[in-house]
Amino acid sequence: MSTTNGSIIPFTGLKRQYSNLREEILSATDAVFRSGQLMNGPYTSQFESWLADKNKTLYAITVHSGTSALEVIAEFLKEQAIVPPRVLIPSFTFAATANAFIRAGWEVHFVDTDSYGVIDLDRIPDIEYQAVVLVGLYGASITHLTENSRWRQWYLSHTLVIEDAAQHWLADNCSRVSAISAISFDPMKNLPCYGNGGAVVTGSPDLVEYAKKWRQNGSLNNQAVGSNSRMSELDCSLMLVKGQYIDQWQARRRQIGTYWQQRLKDAPVRCLSAKNSDSHAFHKFVIDVDNRDRLRLQLEERKIETKIHYMQPLHEISAYRQYPGLNMLSCSSILARRVISLPIYPELTDSEVEYIITQVIDCVSQKHS
Repeated sequence: MSTTNGSIIPFTGLKRQYSNLREEILSATDAVFRSGQLMNGPYTSQFESWLADKNKTLYAITVHSGTSALEVIAEFLKEQAIVPPRVLIPSFTFAATANAFIRAGWEVHFVDTDSYGVIDLDRIPDIEYQAVVLVGLYGASITHLTENSRWRQWYLSHTLVIEDAAQHWLADNCSRVSAISAISFDPMKNLPCYGNGGAVVTGSPDLVEYAKKWRQNGSLNNQAVGSNSRMSELDCSLMLVKGQYIDQWQARRRQIGTYWQQRLKDAPVRCLSAKNSDSHAFHKFVIDVDNRDRLRLQLEERKIETKIHYMQPLHEISAYRQYPGLNMLSCSSILARRVISLPIYPELTDSEVEYIITQVIDCVSQKHS
């Protein structure tokens, strides 16, 4: 069985996006090259201002990647710590979340998620910790976490709350729940770069100054340790082009995602975007389904490309087994064995949107007929 034109529906729409924006992108590229200033110029400043305004915060400092943004944050907060700090990190997330804190010398403690992949505050063990990282997996809004009683405990105990907002920064109209957030512009993200890109978003002037020095190897006089971690003028100019369309793209993602959720209501699957879907960023459209691998093969045969995010929770990966956590992080482990990501991006045509969801329903219904 094939699509309406017999071609494969790719998992990402990057080629289509470039085709739509080609003239604007080439114009921006030419302007940067003509200027002769490839780093630390007006496009970087403009993009940082745009990003701070978008996130309703005071500052945004661009760095080379979302991982770099987390590293800046982890290093900065480590320097403020009086005791060797421990951070809680949800086990079901991308490795970069843990890597940044491990490299900075934090003790990482993995904790479980709820059935939607978001940290389960009610299952956090009764241990001492100085910080917690919140991840809006697949683009899930995390603002509901502020209603949990533990949130008040964190406030009273001065526990640091950090957002790894790489996937969810556009959720809930860019509402930040923390004064310290990391953002990614990886090519797979909703606002994609053509290589790597990221930012620290914060209201802290001290963190801003630290990040500015860190991204240039500490500073010119090397009074602090850092890295070479900047977004180029070229990157930032292209992000300004794409930023003009991000609200339109997000509206299309929500249109597709909510339509698919409606179509799947009676199917034997569970949509991980269903919880707080009105505020979801739809970075990914992920379903929880029996025999995920079989479904993936069936969709491949029908020319629909899919991905799995993620094959293993971090506490099951050998590189992280030395770090403490519950003996069985049940939700994280179960999700890793059942989830599959469908292609969702603004450039999907209506016929492709219909074809994808029709094939998914047909495949999962066969198993239960």
